[in-house]
Amino acid sequence: MKTVLIVEDDPVNARVFSKILTKRGGLNAKHTENVEEVMRIAEAGEADLILMDVSLARSVYKGKAVDGIKITQMLKSDEKTKNLPIILVTAHAMAGDREAFLEQSGADGYISKPVVDHQLFVAQIKELLPSE
Repeated sequence: MKTVLIVEDDPVNARVFSKILTKRGGLNAKHTENVEEVMRIAEAGEADLILMDVSLARSVYKGKAVDGIKITQMLKSDEKTKNLPIILVTAHAMAGDREAFLEQSGADGYISKPVVDHQLFVAQIKELLPSE
């Protein structure tokens, strides 16, 4: 079973995403907003895809505040984790944000919150999951 790591600082969003992924998508879901844990899980190959919240309010890595864009950049620049698919998830859905965020971060996809169409949400994730 494929595992999606949800990096999200809002516990309600994390629960909703987790439920949609497990119930509708038949996927395994993990959640953390701890950056060290995200890096460990990614490097250990314990996730097949990461859903990354863009604006993580409380995330700190090596003493510095980091957001989802920065964490994605770190993962994409690491030889061990560069091929791990990352989908940015954000409520910042103004015109041009999608392109700017994808270009800045190197992420593989973008989903805006709130997630209304659960089937589309699962389809967007499954599309980027590596096949066996």
